[in-house]
Amino acid sequence: MTSERVRVALIGMGRMGQAIDALAAARDLEIVARLDADDAGRGLDASTLNGAQVAIEFSVPESAVGNAIACLRAGCPVVIGTTGWSEQRPLLERAVAESNCPALWSPNFSIGVQLFLAAVEDAARRFRGVQGFDAHIVETHHVAKLDAPSGTAIAIQERAQDGLQRAVGVTSVRVGSVPGTHEVVFDGAFEQVRLVHEARDRRVFADGAIAAARWLSRRPAAALYTMRDVLDTNPGAASDEQ
Repeated sequence: MTSERVRVALIGMGRMGQAIDALAAARDLEIVARLDADDAGRGLDASTLNGAQVAIEFSVPESAVGNAIACLRAGCPVVIGTTGWSEQRPLLERAVAESNCPALWSPNFSIGVQLFLAAVEDAARRFRGVQGFDAHIVETHHVAKLDAPSGTAIAIQERAQDGLQRAVGVTSVRVGSVPGTHEVVFDGAFEQVRLVHEARDRRVFADGAIAAARWLSRRPAAALYTMRDVLDTNPGAASDEQ
């Protein structure tokens, strides 16, 4: 079952922007603006957003926050999928408050990854009091991935550390065209437990971003949301787009 058509501006027409564009019609989105990262940075306003109800931002770390703030100032809620800018989060939070317009950010829009994060934290909590087990995270992405560790790996690290109550290291691998693989290893002297999430197709991220954009277009409160909010308020967020 499909929902009311949502008007969307795409900011950043790289791999993710193109994947979202390809899925848009099947997910009842009308793409009203397609902006490359450089074009957006030079003049993103209500005119270039062309009546969008929500924007989806997948550009580069250097442009992401500026693009998002421009959307908010134009009164357009924005979903941010770019990673590598977390130190600028206070700027984004201030812009949300000043514009009275909502935003949503996630390092990973895969519904499976959101469930994986919860599973990692639960497993780490169970290993907390067990002697003789070390923990480590390995994340693998394509060679064009700009940030290392990935935003998803950082989120996994935070959950694992919350559960274990100690530091957990991350190893980043950049090779080939891997969409994204994240592995948490609990290693003992004579046994090993591994939790793995493997993205097989970039469309899994595109589909999640579309679900987030539809959700955000209906949120009246000005706040900086995450995919946790999407899943907590609408557990069927991914399935209702099929």
